[in-house]
Amino acid sequence: MSKGVFITVRSGSSRLPGKALMKINNLATIEHLICRIKQSKKYDKIVVCTTFCESDDEICSLSEKHGVNFFRGSIKDKLDRCLRAAKHYNIEFFVNVDGDDLFCEPELIDLAFEQYELENNDYIKSDEKNLVCGAFTYGIKTKTLEEICNRKETNDTEAAWLFFEEETFFKTSMLKNIPDVFYRPEIRATLDYEEDLKFFDTIIKNLNEQFSLRDVIEYIDQNPNVLAINRHRHQDYLKNQKRIMRKYRNNNV
Repeated sequence: MSKGVFITVRSGSSRLPGKALMKINNLATIEHLICRIKQSKKYDKIVVCTTFCESDDEICSLSEKHGVNFFRGSIKDKLDRCLRAAKHYNIEFFVNVDGDDLFCEPELIDLAFEQYELENNDYIKSDEKNLVCGAFTYGIKTKTLEEICNRKETNDTEAAWLFFEEETFFKTSMLKNIPDVFYRPEIRATLDYEEDLKFFDTIIKNLNEQFSLRDVIEYIDQNPNVLAINRHRHQDYLKNQKRIMRKYRNNNV
């Protein structure tokens, strides 16, 4: 079995344009994320899944700089992009990491790989309401993703998770054996707004180079005021998620 970690990212963003290339400690945010994902112990390949847009050329260059693979595909159809990447690199199962989630945790990625090897489930999802926001997204079998792509009726799949949540033809499980330390839903660790960038900047500049989400949580517990930097933005984030869900459901009635 070939296991992959796919980092889905593009430079275009309406809320925070160019966020993947914004700098913290002289590294682009996407570089910080690549370095974190390389701490996983159970992947076979890391693939940065980006687009054919010229503005994403630098993302590909940075991927090569850090010794990971990249794949270029559709701008709006994230599902198709990931499917083509999985076939290109002969990946049977992959964990998706959104390029926004700079503190996505390799320990949880490895738990997903272990769970897949034991249960052979089609889709492993996050307990997103209770975990640190951005700690883990989902894992999916390539054959299942192909079936979803065959069934979908739109090429606008930026909100990829919606196409998994409401399907019933495949076997789904919640990520298991999550250490209690990661159940911290009050921590918003995803990059959508200027305040989020300040949040990441503050924490990264105060940690050692090879830090874990455990280190992040320990720093926050010692410096609780850091949560105030972007806490108010989480309601904006949730409203945007609801807007996306309404659009998806209206288009699939």
